Amino acid sequence: MGKIIAIANQKGGVGKTTTSINLSACLAEKGKKVLAIDTDPQGNTTSGFGIDKNELDNTIYELILGECTIRDCIIKDVIENVSILPANVNLAAAEIELIGVEKKEYILKNEVDYVKDEYDFIIIDCPPSLNMLTINSMTTADTVLVPIQCEYYALEGLSQLIHTVNLVKERLNPDLDMEGVVFTMYDSRTNLSMQVVENVKQNLKQKVFETLIPRNIRLAEAPSYGLPINKYDAKSAGAEAYMHLADEIISNK
Repeated sequence: MGKIIAIANQKGGVGKTTTSINLSACLAEKGKKVLAIDTDPQGNTTSGFGIDKNELDNTIYELILGECTIRDCIIKDVIENVSILPANVNLAAAEIELIGVEKKEYILKNEVDYVKDEYDFIIIDCPPSLNMLTINSMTTADTVLVPIQCEYYALEGLSQLIHTVNLVKERLNPDLDMEGVVFTMYDSRTNLSMQVVENVKQNLKQKVFETLIPRNIRLAEAPSYGLPINKYDAKSAGAEAYMHLADEIISNK
């Protein structure tokens, strides 16, 4: 029975996609079978695994519209133990196409139910907004993992996100829980990063992961090569951090 984790934060640029790609790859390296689901029309998780997102016939967009099955869409073993349900810019139209569709909040969940037992973990990269795609991701998920950038405004969008998670739990998915918060772009040389971490730990009732994802040039470079960090530079600080995060996620299961 696969555990489904939605990686969500309506703020852009906090490391959602970086975390989706690298957590998936590091879980896979630890022998777990992983399905990465890209629900962001930018399709960066898709291209981050080296897939040409513009050359795909079947993506999550066609799946949501009922034009294909989930097995038609999944690209198997993009790296060992990681399969992907890809996305591209077509997905941006999904919100409009779904107007008036009954039970549209459950479209993704109903499809993922067919395959979830084939994976140990399903990681969903959510778009940087609280829209229908994010709601679909949360109705599908067991837990929500929130990446937070170590900066002054880190807490600003978090209460809104937690409110959304609670609403989804109340109305659509009573089993949804918070996986926790993971800090990204941590710079140990600055007092600000340390203050943000302390501030969040004091103010949040959520689990905060021990792993801090550092600001790391190798992490920033890896997507342009279509590789997760553990394949691009396994000895980098970024790779080590995501391996630690994978351990924490596995022990949470």
